[in-house]
Amino acid sequence: VVCLVAYHIFFMLFVWSYWKTIFTLPMNPSKEFHLSYSDKESLEREPRGESQQEVLRRAAKDLPIYTRTMSGAIRYCDRCHLVKPDRCHHCSVCDKCILKMDHHCPWVNNCVGFSNYKFFLLFLAYSLVYCLFIAATDLQYFIKFWTNGLPDTQAKFHIMFLFFAAAMFSVSLSSLFGYHCWLVSKNKSTLEVFRAPIFRHRTDKNGFSLGFSKNLRQVFGDEKKYWLLPVFSSLGDGCSFPTCLVNQDPEQASTPGGLNSTSKNENHLFPAKLLRDSQSHLLTDTPSWSETSANSEKGKVGMNNPALTMENET
Repeated sequence: VVCLVAYHIFFMLFVWSYWKTIFTLPMNPSKEFHLSYSDKESLEREPRGESQQEVLRRAAKDLPIYTRTMSGAIRYCDRCHLVKPDRCHHCSVCDKCILKMDHHCPWVNNCVGFSNYKFFLLFLAYSLVYCLFIAATDLQYFIKFWTNGLPDTQAKFHIMFLFFAAAMFSVSLSSLFGYHCWLVSKNKSTLEVFRAPIFRHRTDKNGFSLGFSKNLRQVFGDEKKYWLLPVFSSLGDGCSFPTCLVNQDPEQASTPGGLNSTSKNENHLFPAKLLRDSQSHLLTDTPSWSETSANSEKGKVGMNNPALTMENET
């Protein structure tokens, strides 16, 4: 009875998280990141030069973006006609820009991103627990199979197949789940591992990492009672993220005390646009994070590089 109850609990959680991963629609950038009709006309009409750069700078100056392309240009999607938010990428399969895109998963036929990344992690966790539970409960009968302790029926071959299938899936799922746990602890996506985000000052592979606790809360939320349930509880809006930049932009304004912020060992920036309350407190928990950086950065987003050129990035 205990095994049957435990089995159905794991099975229901596994199916629930799998369902949410498949049928949760990926979130796309909000309308603020889309170019206006006049800007799109100007961008198409102007040659690739200073006029085109000015259109993109004007469109991005009030947006909470800190990442750039490899050439230092504002990240722009010519298929969706929008300025890409930080950590947003265009999925060639879905043909849409996906917020905090991790990868397009063929096993769930959906993009894994900001809206369903927690569900994907829980799906891996519960599928692993489900397979381990089956392998553990089947182990004693598997041993009897090899010691000729089972009746000579066709059922013993079903026991052997069930154990091997559950064990092999457990091995593959454990490696994949462990990898994504490491990504959560470092606040990275799969795409950011292969190509580190490029900020205005330079490439910084740990630019979004806020420490293990805050990284975990950014995905699972503050309410621990929801951590193990496939319900959305991630912090933020998916369009802006707090950053932790070790080497600050040299054009960053000095701090109020007369000390330049680049002299500090670690600097924390606020996005130019205010985050939701649930995400903002990730920044205010640490006294060393200064809100003055928001004011110094506001109005400079997309304006600091006079040699900006538009570059399309997938």
